[in-house]
Amino acid sequence: MKTILITGGAGFLGSTLSKRLISEGHKVICVDNLSTGFIKNIQNLIDNPNFEFILHDVVTPLDIEVDEIYNLACPASPDKYQADPIKTMKTSVFGALNMLELAKKYDAKILQASTSEVYGDPKVSPQPENYFGNVNINGIRSCYDEGKRCAETLFSDYNRQFSTKIKIMRIFNTYGPGMDMHDGRVVSNFIVQALQNDPITIYGQGSQTRSFCYVNDNIEGMMRLMNSGDHLTSPVNIGNPVEFTMLELAEIILKLTGSKSQLIHMDLPQDDPMQRKPNISLAKQELSWEPKISLENGLLETINYFENVLSQNVMANQRVG
Repeated sequence: MKTILITGGAGFLGSTLSKRLISEGHKVICVDNLSTGFIKNIQNLIDNPNFEFILHDVVTPLDIEVDEIYNLACPASPDKYQADPIKTMKTSVFGALNMLELAKKYDAKILQASTSEVYGDPKVSPQPENYFGNVNINGIRSCYDEGKRCAETLFSDYNRQFSTKIKIMRIFNTYGPGMDMHDGRVVSNFIVQALQNDPITIYGQGSQTRSFCYVNDNIEGMMRLMNSGDHLTSPVNIGNPVEFTMLELAEIILKLTGSKSQLIHMDLPQDDPMQRKPNISLAKQELSWEPKISLENGLLETINYFENVLSQNVMANQRVG
């Protein structure tokens, strides 16, 4: 049994990872300030003797002896991280620094949840890990993009200077059950709008592309990276290399939900990347990992989840009424 700390452990990915690690017999310490995470995500773990929840903000140092650290703390959707950009930058940079200090003190292995946003609006596709990106350092997305880039620098420097055992995972768009229906991400937006027969909002012409990785595939890649050899300290892309335009995604969701929603077009947000597609050759080579769940199958699971959430909300409102 390992003692494993997960920052951002009450969030979408953190709670899914917590459940997986607990099921494999490890002790999990979940740290979250609940700014974007929710107690309901970990409710079924609270009474488990191998699970501990600590209400804490990673901007402040923490001292707990652990074997491994998954540093997932940071708002990940544009709506959330742009709401308080300075706090987002602090979480990315100070959070990484504090967790690296903890890893150094207890000789723990530490994984940084980085992001495909470090590539900015890429001029190269698919994006390999050795591509330095095309990032606006002064835009509305910069707090997140540059915060994550800085965190990667800190991780690499701790490895070079202190031989800290690091892993850097560049996460591409991930979706699945457990997403927050109000987080502003495209999959949750489209599904909730479709299920309620509301207009589906397409930004720009809808020709921009994303590559969607189902959450279970993401967690499998994350754990394989953590368990890989100490030689692998460079960033590793974890994502699905199958690319879809926003219009294609909307049409698939309309078909799967049987929705009567109409598509409406809105202005493209500043610095919205036109393309996201990972080169996962390194993950295949080093981790023997590639995604297994197709977009349609993953969306069916996600649609079922949101149908249940919306149904519970209706019943709760009826009781209040």
